[in-house]
Amino acid sequence: MLITFDTSGFQARGDGAWENPQTGDFVTVSGDNGPLNEPVWLDNLPGLRRQLAHGYSGMGCLVEADSVRVGNGPEAADAAYQLAKAPIPNAQHGLVFIVQFMFAKQGSSFSVMMMAHETGTTGMREAMLMAQLGHEDFFLAHPYDPQLKSKLPFSRADDPAFDAQFPQHPLSRARAWARGFAASAAVNPAFASLPAFYGTGA
Repeated sequence: MLITFDTSGFQARGDGAWENPQTGDFVTVSGDNGPLNEPVWLDNLPGLRRQLAHGYSGMGCLVEADSVRVGNGPEAADAAYQLAKAPIPNAQHGLVFIVQFMFAKQGSSFSVMMMAHETGTTGMREAMLMAQLGHEDFFLAHPYDPQLKSKLPFSRADDPAFDAQFPQHPLSRARAWARGFAASAAVNPAFASLPAFYGTGA
């Protein structure tokens, strides 16, 4: 196993996959994907954030990205954390929020992904916050590239300051899961000890 983490509340759904039967939230762990070929990585976080923002712009919108230390001691590794939103595929309404932790070393990489979908009445967080905050400046330029135009807008409703107001919203659940994952995970020491990966600069 490349990584282990707390799966409380989730049920196994095959090799490397878990589902929360209460919320439908889904977690998957990829196998070793081999060498990563990225022009920028954690050693250039502003460049990585811009790259990820552009990468997600066609499908939705990158909400946030950061370098996160996952695990502790010899069972720890730095990961590229990213949280994005996109329309639910094949649905008329609703968003899916996607968390991904990408781990990369020289010659080896893998990822952990979590997805949380809106169910029931969709768009309530955005509608309630727009009523609370006002329409003016509710939609914002993307913080990682102000000139970027994404399929979905970056908005004040994406701010983590509002997660406590909407604890059951999938965006709030996604962030809470990400925090728990980073705190509980144990990376295989053989992977954690590999030489660091740096962007190819291509």
